[in-house]
Amino acid sequence: MPSNPTTQHLAETVIPDPHRASTEPTGHTVPPSNSSTVSMSSGPQKKKASAKKKVAQLGDFKLKKKLGEGGMGVVYLAKQVSLDRIVAVKTLSKKFAKREDFVKRFIREARSMARLDHENVVKVYAVDSQSGIHFCAIEYVDGKSAQDWLDHLGKLSVGDALNITLAAATGLKAAHDQEMVHRDIKPDNILITSKGVTKVADFGLAKALDEDNSMTQSGAGLGTPLYMAPEQARSAKHVDHRSDIYALGATLYHLVTGKLPYNADSALELILAKETGKFTPARAVNPDVPERLSLMIEKMLAKEPEHRYRSCDEIIADLSSLSLATFALSFIDGAQPALPAAARAGAQTMVAPAKSKVPSALGVTSKMVAERDEAKKRIEKVWYVQHHDEKGKKTLTKMSTAQVLTSIRKRIVDAKSRIKLDPDAEWQPIAQAPEFTAAIEKSLVKQRASEKKNTMADLYKQVDKAEKNRHRWRFLRNIKEGVMGYASLIIYLVIIAAVLALCYLYSKELMAWGGQKLESLGLGDGVERSAPEDPGSAETGE
Repeated sequence: MPSNPTTQHLAETVIPDPHRASTEPTGHTVPPSNSSTVSMSSGPQKKKASAKKKVAQLGDFKLKKKLGEGGMGVVYLAKQVSLDRIVAVKTLSKKFAKREDFVKRFIREARSMARLDHENVVKVYAVDSQSGIHFCAIEYVDGKSAQDWLDHLGKLSVGDALNITLAAATGLKAAHDQEMVHRDIKPDNILITSKGVTKVADFGLAKALDEDNSMTQSGAGLGTPLYMAPEQARSAKHVDHRSDIYALGATLYHLVTGKLPYNADSALELILAKETGKFTPARAVNPDVPERLSLMIEKMLAKEPEHRYRSCDEIIADLSSLSLATFALSFIDGAQPALPAAARAGAQTMVAPAKSKVPSALGVTSKMVAERDEAKKRIEKVWYVQHHDEKGKKTLTKMSTAQVLTSIRKRIVDAKSRIKLDPDAEWQPIAQAPEFTAAIEKSLVKQRASEKKNTMADLYKQVDKAEKNRHRWRFLRNIKEGVMGYASLIIYLVIIAAVLALCYLYSKELMAWGGQKLESLGLGDGVERSAPEDPGSAETGE
């Protein structure tokens, strides 16, 4: 057994980047060369850190040295002057401090942690800002993370793994009781003090169920993909406490087997693997894991949230019923009894050999074995399936039960398909087989919903198209009417102008023509007699 590490560990020594999937331990003050934590032991680095250091005290907290740096800021070892105690101070980096959304998230994280006052949760003491620096003071934990111990030991004994898991479940229960979801449970965020006390850390991604969803990035899963629930990978906006239960199950699997339930070369491949819901049972990886515990882990890791444990209370009750958890962690010298009270009944005072931990009375029940064997038999059946291919042609295919279920989900096989187990038997509707009844019903419900959705979508498209056409024709009609109105006015004005111009140009002719018309009507004599006589003509007459 390794001795208690002398290196001090800080809760959340590295502030993890929520968009970076990493399994590197975050708690080393003097990290390995590939760690993102800043080492305080080398001279050049120390001088460089000192050169950049501008603030020696933030509020009531006197900064002593830099412990680590992560995606969102820096963590310092500090002393709270008023209470004369050692704490850790987490600061928000300057580039993020300029962004309002990050500041809100930082404050939200501190407030989320402050609401939790539990022995199995890292405490937060204060949150404030000074000279543009946003910071919060948190509990200083001396010890290592569960990931550090996994790296050192490879895997843990079943008793120690259950001790840690029960304590973490108790801490999560306190969070869930306050309607909070952690969303990033993993061995890195489960800290173990030098006295063997387990504490859940890093509520930086914690989400209150009643908070504004605008604080959550749309479409982003956040968290760590290796332990993340499938629904959280799809969207982090609507996760609940069952996502934490999934991540805790993945953590327990890792603790007892030394391996992850799912692994892949990329985050996308990992998410797709989880969507299948298939992984190697813990007992198949480590024979020391009791069958009953292996089934409990499978329930925690169920793909669909409704198939998992409904609460941490149920997890604590089931894991405690095994009576396998150690009363104190065996791999820490001088570890104090730290098992939660709810799980202490029947706990071991020592780590017994793994084989002696599986008494038949606490092992697998006959009902559980029978159900599991029956499920295996159903999966191993080979069916003759008569269905239609993509071109609508009738075809015959041999499939296992799992393949038929997959084909139903992909709508390759539908309710009209027929099946049989024996080539000489008569065909029967696929829905009559108990193995496929539920899948066919679910497929029909989805099909009807899809058809209804498509019908409504088409209806909305038609209405939208008609409305657009109406507006378009109204616009064109208005333009036409406007153009015609302006054209008519211009034509009228041109005609009037032409008439006036003609009248002006031919005014003399018009007057002469008018006089002729008057004479022809007998009105010309009267006009001439009324004219004055010429004096010259009068004289000539005399």
